[in-house]
Parts: sequence; structure tokens; C-alpha cells
Amino acid sequence: MPDVGEGLTEAEILKWYVQPGDTVTDGQVVCEVETAKAAVELPIPFDGTVHELCFPEGTTVDVGQVIISVDVGGGAPPAPAAPVTESVAAQAVPATAPAETEAEEDEPQGRQPVLVGYGVAAGSTKRRARKASGDAAPAAPAQQASVAVSVPGQLNGHAAGAGRPLAKPPVRKLAKDLGVDLATVVPTGPDGVITREDVHAAAAPAPAPAVEAPVPAPVQSPAPAAPAAETSVASSGARETRIPIKGVRKATAAAMVGSAFTAPHVTEFVTFDITRTMKLVEELKTDKDMAGLRVNPLLLIAKAVLVAVRRNPEINASWDEAAQEIVLKHYVNLGIAAATPRGLIVPNVKDAHAQTLPELSKSLSELVATAREGKTTPAAMQGGTFTITNVGVFGVDTGTPILNPGESAILAVGAIKLQPWVHKGKVKPRQVTTLALSFDHRLVDGELGSRFLADVAAILEQPKRLITWA
Repeated sequence: MPDVGEGLTEAEILKWYVQPGDTVTDGQVVCEVETAKAAVELPIPFDGTVHELCFPEGTTVDVGQVIISVDVGGGAPPAPAAPVTESVAAQAVPATAPAETEAEEDEPQGRQPVLVGYGVAAGSTKRRARKASGDAAPAAPAQQASVAVSVPGQLNGHAAGAGRPLAKPPVRKLAKDLGVDLATVVPTGPDGVITREDVHAAAAPAPAPAVEAPVPAPVQSPAPAAPAAETSVASSGARETRIPIKGVRKATAAAMVGSAFTAPHVTEFVTFDITRTMKLVEELKTDKDMAGLRVNPLLLIAKAVLVAVRRNPEINASWDEAAQEIVLKHYVNLGIAAATPRGLIVPNVKDAHAQTLPELSKSLSELVATAREGKTTPAAMQGGTFTITNVGVFGVDTGTPILNPGESAILAVGAIKLQPWVHKGKVKPRQVTTLALSFDHRLVDGELGSRFLADVAAILEQPKRLITWA
């Protein structure tokens, strides 16, 4: 499992695209993994035949663990194996076995096999010695190549008799998810190793005694069921469902807590008449220069933000705690909060300040489509300078958004609704919305925040200011 960026320490295997016995070529995508930031497809850096998939789908694996082994010797492919189980221990071999690292050490000066787009740290291709108990496992084939650093220990780094229940990392994680104490589980695996089946058996509720007639009884929550965490309430009849905190949601939670308790937040609101901007949206939809492009209120709101940033450049900054400096950004990487099946993510449009309206429309459309498909890359979510979150699509009037870490301000866009409004001295039905601006009060004082928010509203009230103020 490589570090797919930003110093991540683990990733969940979402889907395998190959099985043991399949032929693979250098650069072929073999699996999809989800990190704390995004779903990423991993290509294989070898030509050969898949020898083994070391972890099943749904397993969270630490960076550096072997997840797939490939026979690069060109021999006959092995017979397809049974469905993937935890077989990492079966592949571990003593550090003294001469054939163990032959495939990695044969080419120290030649091509280093790396995942496309991701490097391998120097010296990371040699296996670490492991602790073992009992008989040593048979040596691996000399031509077997590993995708990443091999760090699995046969007994998870504990020798037999150490007093700790013997189980591999995925089994320990499963037990933790199901609330099972490994010390109470009866092992059935080789050398007293606890298997997934042992954990499931320990987690399964005891069979209820038969009753001769239906008797009303209090409803009780059953013990956690095997597929675990995400069993639906409707199908299981359970009153509670426990969902592991991982992936994007885990990262989002950590980032939001860090932001909320690091940057002193202030939120200001403005409610205004956006009718003219809504009319301009309809006009642009029929404009030949915007043909084939998506035109919606968010596009013009984004453009208004970019104009307002140009008029108030100090809003586009970050706080460097280590250097005790305010970093003023002379570019705008405009983040758009996007709700996806895996959680809320904030990819950004790089150098949005330099884009024309048609270019910005195309960039926003591509950003949202990629996010919905779950294909947003970690790089697309790095380096943002200002964020827009559109809560109005859910019918919400406004909110108090939390800053994206490393940014100084975030704008929440509320629902645009037809409301009674005083227009030219008379009460008329007008399109009205509310904007909420949260900002880091260390960098942005009340005057700057108010001026910026008022500028955005003024542009959207009179969209001709997109031209006169640009």
C-alpha cells in the first residue's frame, strides 16, 4: 500500500479489479482504495501474473503493507485461489531466507518499480525482519514481486506465548468494529491464530429459545451482526446501527475540530434582492458564447466572489502559526463544498481568478461531476484559498459554516426564494437570498469581513458591477 499523497497512513481497499491467476501489465489499474481524502485507483508497476490478493475488499490497510503479490517470472499462472481471506501471514518468510528479496534486490541500479504518480522512498524495497514462532513459513518464490514495503508479521509482531491473543491486523480491526474482545474468542486457525470466522462466531447472538406461543416482550438491541457496521436498521430490526468512522468522514471530522478550535470564527449575514442576477442567469443560458455550458446562480455567485476578492485582497490569506506570519495569496483557488456518497469534500478550481466566465463554468461542472463520481484526487483538494458552500440546494436559508483548514473565509449561500420585498417604494414579490460569511478573526477584522460580504451582495443585486468593478 503506497502513500498516495499528503503523508496518509492508511487506506481502505474498496474494490479489486483482478483475481489470482489474472495477467497484469505495468500501469494497469488493479484496485481502488479510499484514503482519508479521496478514492484513488492504484496501478500495478509490474508485468506478470497475480499470485495473491493479500486483503479482501473493505479492509483498511496501513501504508507499507503488501496488498498484492505478482509472479514476474513468466511461468504458468497459478490456479485461481478461493475468495480472498487474510493470507498475509502465510506469505511471510524468515528474514534469513535467501530468496525473499531477490526480486527487489536484483535491480538496485535499474528501473525502480513504482506506482504511477507515486514515488517509493529510498531503501524501502527491503523487507523488515519479522518475529516468528514455531516452524518457519516456506520461502516465497524467487520471482515474486511485492507492490510495496512488506511489513506483515506472522503473528502481528508477537511471538507465541506472549499472552496477547494472536490475530492479524484486519481481524483485530474487525473485532474492534464488532465490539468483540479477542481475549474471549476461541481460536481455530493454525498455531492458535484467531480468524475472521472466529470473530463472527463470537459476535453472533445466541439462538433464542423456542416459545410455544407469541408472547409480547420488550424490544432489545441484538448484538452486533457480522457484516457489521453498516447493516440497515430496516433489514435487521436493530434499534441502533454502528458505522465505523473512517475515510473521508474521519478526515473531515478531524479537520473541522481542528479548524473550529484553532481559528476564532466570526460569522456575518446579509439578506438581499438577487432578482436581477436570476434574470441574467436565464439570459446567459440562451447566449451563444455559453452554448453547451452549465449556467446557474452558483456560477455568477462564484464570479461575484472573485471580483470581491480582487477589491478586498486581504480576505484571501492564511495564518502561518510556525512562522508567525500572515500569508497573502495573489491567486484564488476557489473551493466548492460537494456532498458525495463518501462524505463532504472540498475540491477547488485552481487559479479561478484568471478564468473567463465560460472557463469558470466548465471548471465548476468538471469539479462537481468528478466529485459525484468519487474520482476527486487528493491534489484537487489541496491548496484552496477561499470556499463556497451552497446550502441553499437543500432548501436551507443560511448557516454558520466552519472554515476549511488553512483558509481565512468561507461563504455559505442560502436558498433563493420568492419573497415580499420593498422594491422602488412598493412591496413586490422578488427573488431573495441570504449569504453568510465566516472568517478567521486573527486575519480578518470586522471591517474587512463586512466590506467583502457587502461587495458580494452588491454585485449580485446589480450584476452589471461584474463589469464595472472587474
